[in-house]
Order: sequence, then structure tokens, then C-alpha cells
Amino acid sequence: MEKSVFEKNWEIYFTQCYSNGRIRFSDLSNILQLTAGEHATNVGFGFKEMAKHNQTWVLSRMRIEINRLPKWMDIVQVRTWIQELEGARSTRNFEILVNGQVYVTATSYWAVINTVKRSSEDLAISAAGFTTYPDRPATQRPFSKLDISQLVKNIDQYIVKLSDLDIVNHANNVKYLDWCMDRLPIELVLTNQIKSLEMNYLRELRYNDTVDINGDSTDKGYFMTVTKQKRIHFALEVETK
Repeated sequence: MEKSVFEKNWEIYFTQCYSNGRIRFSDLSNILQLTAGEHATNVGFGFKEMAKHNQTWVLSRMRIEINRLPKWMDIVQVRTWIQELEGARSTRNFEILVNGQVYVTATSYWAVINTVKRSSEDLAISAAGFTTYPDRPATQRPFSKLDISQLVKNIDQYIVKLSDLDIVNHANNVKYLDWCMDRLPIELVLTNQIKSLEMNYLRELRYNDTVDINGDSTDKGYFMTVTKQKRIHFALEVETK
């Protein structure tokens, strides 16, 4: 398969699973992002190459549609490709397969930021010759800009810890998902009721930041936010079956 479509197999370990033996949603998201990182490195615009230009990719939006969650000891095949790549923005799609059957699909929207200026800028590395697939979506619906004006109730407060930080020195985006999933009804998470997750990453968080975790049920499922001083840093829409 050509370099513009990348595949990687992952084994699901018990440390990645909920008590029902199915993969945690945060670990599912993490596997997608690790595969994206390996693909970017493989084609010449990975973390180390971009660091030379004081740049990095930042995840802005992601939509995950779930047919079935992989379980402990499954070997999952993650397939990824770029739908669009222009300037400072990229749309990347995914499929997760187990024994040839599609379990999960996802689409994501990434931005290039300058790590010194902390602002968006065009990719400094040439992507000439890299094939994109504008007519090859993965999900039934594209990612979207969530309506963050929805009313929510405060559920909990949290202080960002050292273990939440990644190599870019901010809270890793999979942590936001964990914070929210931990505060949903446990039976909802463990009984295969979740049909899709839609995430908007709006602002970064740093060590020792105090955040409010908010949410409420909707006609679709749940809507949740992570806020700092009443400004929304992360929004999550959970659609149930």
C-alpha cells in the first residue's frame, strides 16, 4: 500500500481496558493519534522534523463513530489517510478493523502551530507529492463545530497534574476525554450504549490549572465541557444508541 495510506497493527492490553474488557475511549483515541504520528513521521512531517521549524500538529476536532469496541487481546488494524492538507490545516481519517471487520471509524481536524509563538501558521515542510483523498471520508458524518452555548451543570472540579502533561508541556488531549468519561453514568460507558463521540479542543491547559467539568443530558445523549475561569477549553458531545 502506498505511503499516503498508512496501516499499523496494535494489540489491546488489559491496562487499556475498562472493567468490561473493552478498550477505554481515551485509549482508543490515543491509538488513533499514535498511528497518525507514525504516519506523519513516515512521510516526512512528524514531530522531530517539525520541531526543527518550531512547529507541531495540534488536534482541533475529532469525531469517532463506534460500531463495536475492541476488547482485551484483540489485534486491531488501524488504517489512516489524509483527506485534505492545505496551509496550516489537515483532515485525517481512520478505520479500525478487527479480523477484517470495521469496528470504529473516525475523522479528525489538525492545525499546525508555532511552538514558540503558540499561534497557527502554514506547514513549513513541503508536502509536494503526497497524495490526499478528498473523496474518501471514513465516517457517516464529518466532524463539526459544536454548539458550546448549550446549558450544562457543574459536575466536578479538577487540578491538572504532572501525569496529564505530554511532551509539548500541556495537558494531553486524551486526558480531557478521560476526565469527562469518568463522570458519565458508569452503566452508559460499560454497556455499549455510545454510538459516537464528537470532540472540540479549543484551548490548551497547563500544569496546576484548576478546571470545572460540566455536563448534562441531551436528546442525543450527553454534552460536556471543561472550563477554566468560565472559558471553554474542551467540548464533548456523546451520542447514544
